[in-house]
Amino acid sequence: MKFTNGQWLTREGYQIHHPAEVRSCTIRDGVITILAPVVPIHHRGATLGGPVLTLTISTPFADVIRIQAAHYTGGLDKGPAFELNSPGNPDAAITDDGNEIVLTSGKTSVSIQKKNGWKISFSYDGKRLTDSAARNLGYIVGPDKKTYFREQLALGVGESIYGLGEHFTPFVKNGQTVDLWNEDGGTSSEQGYKSIPFHLSSRGYGVFVNSPGLVSYEIGSEKVSRTQFSVEGESLDYFIVAGGNPKAVLQNYTALTGKPALPPAWTFGLWLTTSFTTNYDEQTVMGFVDGMAERDLPLHVFHFDCFWMKEYHWCDFEWDPDVFPDPEGMLRRMKAKGLKICVWINPYISQTTDMFEEGKSGGFLLKRPDGSVWQWDMWQPGMGVVDFTNPAACEWYAGKLKGLMDIGVDCFKTDFGERIPTDVVYFDGSDPVKMHNYYTQLYNRCVFDLLVKERGVGEACVFARSATAGGQQYPVHWGGDCWATFESMAESLRGGLSLTLSGFGFWSHDIGGFEDTAHPSVYKRWAAFGLLSSHSRLHGSSSYRVPWMFGEEAVDVVRHFTKLKCSLMPYLFGTAVETAKTGIPSMRAMLLDFPEDPACDMLDRQYMLGDSLLVAPVFREDGQVQYYLPEGRWTNILSGKTVEGGKWRNETHDYFNLPLMARPNSLIPVGSNNSVPDYDLANDVTIHLFELSDGANATVNIPGLDGRTELSVSVTRSGSTLAVESNGVGKPWKLMLRGIADIHGATGSVTEATEQGTLVVPAPGTGSFSILL
Repeated sequence: MKFTNGQWLTREGYQIHHPAEVRSCTIRDGVITILAPVVPIHHRGATLGGPVLTLTISTPFADVIRIQAAHYTGGLDKGPAFELNSPGNPDAAITDDGNEIVLTSGKTSVSIQKKNGWKISFSYDGKRLTDSAARNLGYIVGPDKKTYFREQLALGVGESIYGLGEHFTPFVKNGQTVDLWNEDGGTSSEQGYKSIPFHLSSRGYGVFVNSPGLVSYEIGSEKVSRTQFSVEGESLDYFIVAGGNPKAVLQNYTALTGKPALPPAWTFGLWLTTSFTTNYDEQTVMGFVDGMAERDLPLHVFHFDCFWMKEYHWCDFEWDPDVFPDPEGMLRRMKAKGLKICVWINPYISQTTDMFEEGKSGGFLLKRPDGSVWQWDMWQPGMGVVDFTNPAACEWYAGKLKGLMDIGVDCFKTDFGERIPTDVVYFDGSDPVKMHNYYTQLYNRCVFDLLVKERGVGEACVFARSATAGGQQYPVHWGGDCWATFESMAESLRGGLSLTLSGFGFWSHDIGGFEDTAHPSVYKRWAAFGLLSSHSRLHGSSSYRVPWMFGEEAVDVVRHFTKLKCSLMPYLFGTAVETAKTGIPSMRAMLLDFPEDPACDMLDRQYMLGDSLLVAPVFREDGQVQYYLPEGRWTNILSGKTVEGGKWRNETHDYFNLPLMARPNSLIPVGSNNSVPDYDLANDVTIHLFELSDGANATVNIPGLDGRTELSVSVTRSGSTLAVESNGVGKPWKLMLRGIADIHGATGSVTEATEQGTLVVPAPGTGSFSILL
């Protein structure tokens, strides 16, 4: 939202009041409170009227600083509010030398200038991050007497801004206007399903705006040297989140808003769905399941989309008896084949259902101000919307889902939650405008909490489309309605990378595209991309997504990459465990791992999958791909070819290959099972060592299915000697020295030359040994 007319003028009808000076300051219990008049005070008479802004500066924990600015403070806070973790920071220090007040939290400091005008500066370890100077912070009155607060933080030369949730517009947000307002707009528009008021800077800090309602951003747009954000109302609350590098910033941000839960290992396998408007019954479904098995296509989760329920009955959570007369028996037969079951749901209740009448009489649906149920005909006839601020409504809704779980459903696709009306009254009195974006948090939490209650911690998973800040606690999220084109495949990746730079740890997308039917080339390239994402689902709108619909080669491609993903589960699930602990996403933009390489700042057609694998999907039918490798000697783990980094590469790949590059100085574990994702990951695992340089160390931890480490291996190189340490004395494992054909010897182990390199098998019970290259 813009408030100015060029550099000098304010837009007609708007008044902007800026803090002019620090008039008074108090320090109490680690909190700085400042009174800032909007005009310089040269004499007592100037204090008689006019807005005075109150700023409160504090720190919830190390390297995070909170700024709260307010005009009137007597308003009612109806909620909702983000649930933030604030353990306190007893080590924070505040100094006041008469010229400036400085609060230091960890290595992060905020300095408030007390003389010569207005300026607040932020630094990390003595280096400037950003600042808010004269005419940046502003309290604004509009022509309709609505009020706003605006902040403008300095945007340095070469500084790039990322995040703000899952948006499909250009990856680097500089130059864009972004309004955070959840919409059901698909992946080909400026709208987004997941609006997260957090942006990450390439300078090693982030900013979280603590407002669940509409936050409007002007990122180097209204004022090209500033990142601006504004909210409606009488106050503004934001956090500067530092840490020294982008990964540390995300660790601190997710410490504030919540770490991602660890999804169960089975969710990392291949998901297949009925698609949306296609015709299907048990015979169709079992035909798909058996067809996958007959073609040796590993399948792990089957999803029933909307029409598992009767038309016009979404959602009453009752199987359509004409199509699925024996759902419990059907699910039992499917689970006997080793499948997990997911069903589609949303928070809307059609007027044609008994459940609508239950919701109406129980007070479980959103109401209009006159007390009637809010309804419209968009999506379902006369549908109402569940009011998740009502604990009884949550219990009622979850009870319906429990009935599905009792007959074999394992997880839920929590679709929709974006088109939430604002002309409504909530049970708890929440502000309906702020609830528009926040609604999805209550919806997904209700479902996720039920899954935890019924299946246990570590066994809960939703497949969610909408989200707000904190939604990362309830994984997994997918990218929404994309088209079956290479362009939409690329925009999906852009949105996913933006989301994972916004604190979300796990992300998926519809392999082959949702709308329309993909050309076989798009389907096959998307299959490779999808099966090298954290979660992998074949799903469409009006046509099926089973591989044989796209040709026999598509079957071979899906089989190839599904088995590859299953074999990589010791690495992928180990990465997921770290994501749950740290908040660092499993699938992430290059800049997170290579913040000192400026070539990585703009990269949005490739990504890191964990610490050690670089993935560059192919977005062309002819197989050509251009991608960038940072410094070092990288190895394509599919072909075994090694190449030097620090440059761009142009390559051509068939459908069974793509740039899947192992980072130098990496240990990548490959499992003994390529058919399922949830096996004994540490048993008989082969750990591949790539390009370990002299003096370097590489360590890998391989978890069990409960997330606890079962095998830890460390390799250190000193000259021609590799020193290997392991705690894995209970299960057999092997070490593959990739690209090393010959060695001079090894202690405590047996060696064998292979096409990939030298295989080293430790003797049973060996905890440490050495290898002479």
